[in-house]
Amino acid sequence: MAEIHIHRDHDLGLKKAREIAWTWAEHVEQRFDMECTVIEGKDEDTVEFTRSGVKGELTVTADRFELVAQLGFLLGAFKASIEGEIQKELDTLLAAGRKKAPAKKKPA
Repeated sequence: MAEIHIHRDHDLGLKKAREIAWTWAEHVEQRFDMECTVIEGKDEDTVEFTRSGVKGELTVTADRFELVAQLGFLLGAFKASIEGEIQKELDTLLAAGRKKAPAKKKPA
């Protein structure tokens, strides 16, 4: 069984990180037919995801994302490309989360 382990530090806080994790979960449910379950906690959330040949968790805290996934025999052959795709998706979502909303103009 092949394992994927991805770690990303961030400074978004739990509220924003939670939003990103939920967006990620919705995306993988639609794109990869995953079944995701979000377990909300006080200091961290866990997104459990599964489908045939894949089982894993994305742990989200105020300052990090930690993804661990086990790939079955058939998908294990594609570990590098699957890992790269997950990294790209998480990095894109984190970058979007870091962008600040434009400042509101003050009335004249």
